[in-house]
Amino acid sequence: MQRRDGMRAADADRQAVADRLRAAVDEGRLDLHEYDERLQRAYTAKTYGELDSLLADLPAPAAPAASGLAVPAGAVPEAVAGVPAVGGRAVTARWLAEVWEPWLKVVAIVVTIWAVTSLLSTDLLYFWPGWVAGPWGAVLVVRTVSGITSGEPARWAAERERRRHRKREKRARKQERRAAQRDGRELPGELG
Repeated sequence: MQRRDGMRAADADRQAVADRLRAAVDEGRLDLHEYDERLQRAYTAKTYGELDSLLADLPAPAAPAASGLAVPAGAVPEAVAGVPAVGGRAVTARWLAEVWEPWLKVVAIVVTIWAVTSLLSTDLLYFWPGWVAGPWGAVLVVRTVSGITSGEPARWAAERERRRHRKREKRARKQERRAAQRDGRELPGELG
């Protein structure tokens, strides 16, 4: 084992350690600050010993059979306690649509205005919609890249689902209140 500790690590080894650290964050074993520090050290590690020291205080990842929440590879996880599983391409696609839709609509409108005015003037006018589309688009590109790398689509989907859940609960309480008023009874927590 001592001989292995001094051997040079490959990029694939560093990536495997980074993946294990990510799993530790997902399991709640590391906070984001400690994860960031260890990840930086993983990518600058030169030997197996340096990589092994980053995982020394972490247990081996839970095997799928050992975890009640684990899902077989390729299966889509079901909703747990009323909260659907988030992540994946569909969530990312919906988030991207939410981020880029206003830009697409506005750019379509300004390009249409430019095209109509160019046609009516029978001259190709200066393409001023670029001043609307360009800067805004650049900001959205930065937001998209940073959002995808930081897991923003999953957080967005979870927040969206929480809002839907609260709305359903509010609607159910309202219906219960109406039914109680029709029946002439008083609900707990209401003053008569």
